[in-house]
Amino acid sequence: MSGEKIFEGCFAVHKPQGISSADVLRDLQRHFNPSKLFRPWLDAEKDFRMKENSYQKNRRRNRNKKIEVKIGHGGTLDPLATGVLIAGVGKGTKSLSEFLACTKSYEAVVLFGAETDTYDRLGKIVRRAPYEHITREAVEKALDQFRGKIMQRPPIFSALRIDGKRLYEYAREGKMPPVEIKARPVETVELKIVEWYEPGTHEYKWPEQEMTGDEKVIAEKLLDKEAELPVEDGAAENDSSAISKRKTPPAAESPIASAGEEATKKQKVSEDESAEVVASTTEPEATVSDSKAADVPTEQADKPRPQPAAVKIHMTVTSGFYVRSLAHDLGKAVGSCALMSELVRSRQAEFELKPENVLEYKDLEQGEEVWGPKVQRFLEDWERKRAAKAEAEEQAK
Repeated sequence: MSGEKIFEGCFAVHKPQGISSADVLRDLQRHFNPSKLFRPWLDAEKDFRMKENSYQKNRRRNRNKKIEVKIGHGGTLDPLATGVLIAGVGKGTKSLSEFLACTKSYEAVVLFGAETDTYDRLGKIVRRAPYEHITREAVEKALDQFRGKIMQRPPIFSALRIDGKRLYEYAREGKMPPVEIKARPVETVELKIVEWYEPGTHEYKWPEQEMTGDEKVIAEKLLDKEAELPVEDGAAENDSSAISKRKTPPAAESPIASAGEEATKKQKVSEDESAEVVASTTEPEATVSDSKAADVPTEQADKPRPQPAAVKIHMTVTSGFYVRSLAHDLGKAVGSCALMSELVRSRQAEFELKPENVLEYKDLEQGEEVWGPKVQRFLEDWERKRAAKAEAEEQAK
C-alpha cells in the first residue's frame, strides 16, 4: 500500500432527468474506478482481499471478484425526477440507511384533467375528467387534508413487492395482486403552493399515449378495488385525526362530486425507500388512477378544450411519502384527475440542492480535474462532520 489517504463517505449528486438512480451509480463508478482520487481505496481493497482467509469458500470468490469502487445511494429518485441523490462511497455505504428515515423536500408540478398509469407524465393516460372548474382557491382548500399526519396508499402500479413480485408485474400479466395494498402513515411537515399556472400560461402537457384494451380493464379494476378500501388500514394507534382527514375528503366546489406505514407482512418496502449498492437497472413503475373520476364522453373529447391549470407545490415530507400519490389524490380532491408533471428533490437531510453542495453531472463529463477536487472536498466535509458528531456524543456520556 502507498499510504495515501483513503477517501470514503457520503455526498450529494444532482441527478438529471431521464435516467434511473441505478444509472447514476454506474456512471459514478465508471468515472471513479480509473481515477487517482480513489486509487488508494482500490489498493486497500485489493490488499484486504489478498489477506482474507483463502480456506473460506465465499472469501475466495470475493478475493477473485473484480475490484471496483464500492458505491451506493440512500433512496432512489424516479427517472422523471431531478435533484438531490445521496451517494455513499466505501464505508460511507454503511451510513446510507440513515437517509431513509430523514425528511425530504420537493417541488412538484401537478397538472389537472388527466391521470396516467404511472401517476406522472411518463405513463399512459387511463382517463380524463373535466377540469375547467378548478381554481387556486379550490386547490388551496383541498391541500388542507394532506397536511400533518395522514394515511397514504402507495401507487397501485408501483415497485412494491407482494409475494415476491412487484405490483406492476401483476398488471402486465393481467392479474390482480393477491394481497390488498395497505395505506400507511406518513407526515407532511410543510405543504404550500409556490406558483399557480392559469390555463394558457404554461407548457405542461398530458402524455400522448392512451391506455387501451386488457391493460386498461385491469387498471380500472384495480382502481375500483382501491377506491373501496378504507384508507385507515395500517393506521398508527394515535392517528385518528389523520384518518379523518383522508377517509372522507371534503366535497369539491365544482360541478363534479369528489371521488371518494405499515404494509402487510407480505408487502415489502419499495426500492424508493431502500439504500442500494450498485443495483440493477430499475424497471419503470406502473400505477393507475382512481375509478371515480368521470371519463370525458367521446363527443366532448373531440372538441377543442382550454388548457388545464397546473400548480407547483413545495413540500417537506417524511420517509415513505409518494409525491405521485399526492398528485393523484389531489386531482380526486378537487373533483377531477391529475398527474405529476415535474419533480425536484431540493433537500434530503442536510444535503441541499445548491451548486456548492452537489456534484453536477456536467462535472463528471469534464474529467477528474473538475470533479475530483469537488468530491474530495465533499468527502472531507463528511469525515469532519462525523468526527465532530462522535466527539459530541462521547462528551455527552
